[in-house]
Amino acid sequence: MGRQQFPRVTLFDAPTPIQRLERIEAALGLKGARLFVKRDDLMGLGGGGNKLRKLEYLLGAAIEQGCDTFVTTGARQSNHARLSAAAAARMGLKAELMLTDTVPRDDPSYLHNGNQLLDGLFGATVHHLPRGTNALTAAHVRADELRAEGRKPYVVGAGGSSPVGALGYASCAAEIRAQEAEMGLRFETIIVANGSHGTHAGLVAGMASAEDDPRRILSFTVLAELAEAERETLALAHQTHALLGGWEIHPDAIRIDGSQRGEAYGIPTEAMLAAVRLMARAEGLLIDPVYSGKAFAGVLAGLAEGRFTGDVLFVMTGGTPGLYAYQPAFA
Repeated sequence: MGRQQFPRVTLFDAPTPIQRLERIEAALGLKGARLFVKRDDLMGLGGGGNKLRKLEYLLGAAIEQGCDTFVTTGARQSNHARLSAAAAARMGLKAELMLTDTVPRDDPSYLHNGNQLLDGLFGATVHHLPRGTNALTAAHVRADELRAEGRKPYVVGAGGSSPVGALGYASCAAEIRAQEAEMGLRFETIIVANGSHGTHAGLVAGMASAEDDPRRILSFTVLAELAEAERETLALAHQTHALLGGWEIHPDAIRIDGSQRGEAYGIPTEAMLAAVRLMARAEGLLIDPVYSGKAFAGVLAGLAEGRFTGDVLFVMTGGTPGLYAYQPAFA
């Protein structure tokens, strides 16, 4: 995909590296499969993470429209909100974050550490909303107030997962394909976490636009129930593909696994805790407890059961500050 077709800003150095996890391969006793990670956690701005790919296009659109305030939504410990604050600061815009208490926790670590600490450091104005509030509706109400003050807001929903935001991962699909060619391999399965659906949808749209097989992409839902995740990911993939001039995405192109979600979004599982610890102790790498931790637990289960073969790529999407908000779970 030609990134120059759409307004964008540069928020990180591309491509992010792909590395092999040989110590985890050895720990699992893998035969017939090799495990790699794409280090989208290594983006330098704001603590890093995959939301910067989306924000390149979202802030590009906001700036092209002459906006001076970036208004977005998320849970209290939202990685997207934290990186929106950082990216807006980098580009000279104000950030207003509409954050909902989605996860039923009230311990000090969750309420005040992790991304909450960083939101304030980056200078964002944070609005805390009660559980059950429609955050996007609240964001539009706030945008109306800002317009009345003479400001020009740009509003985007949770995760930056609009069709424009998902272009960031359509671009990532092209990046992965180029790295495959350089490395002389082809990943049989490319695995991501699925929260607000934009990472999976963007990768599918990017692969389809390149006439590559979008079924190589597999996600583990960590937010929505499986049926909703499948429906919303398909819709967003279709809308993103349409921006690129493509046709409708077939439902069979969307592969999502619901086995690692656990009780609910943001609620720890034993498999997640074990996956985070294994990645840290075997490879010295940190994955977050809400997204990558649950998805990587799915990777480990699939490898152990022999469901994944050949070369497997796990996209590490960042979110490391979230570990500090989950200290009680790891204690």
